[in-house]
Amino acid sequence: MTVKHLVLMYPLVIALVASRGIVKQKQMEQSNKYVGMWVTDDGYIRQELLPNGRYDEARGNRQSAYTGRYEITGDHIKYWDDTGFTADGDFKGNDTLYHGGYIFYREQQQK
Repeated sequence: MTVKHLVLMYPLVIALVASRGIVKQKQMEQSNKYVGMWVTDDGYIRQELLPNGRYDEARGNRQSAYTGRYEITGDHIKYWDDTGFTADGDFKGNDTLYHGGYIFYREQQQK
């Protein structure tokens, strides 16, 4: 490959890198609308979706029972737990999450 070829390919490479960044940013914006605390109706399971793409789930008195990363595409969420297992779920509207056989509700902010 000649220098001329490299010079001609440079704008294409830059465009590809930039478009990938835009896609990632769009995914983060999409996931940001779901950031926050999600709880089961009985309050036993509390799952916090953090803005950095991590989650922290408490069960009963056990804080950080499960931790890992997550990605959201549309209204679908995928989890990769730090211990190695994976899971997924689906958001219905802005305030309900179906995950692992449970229904989670967005925790309402105290005013």
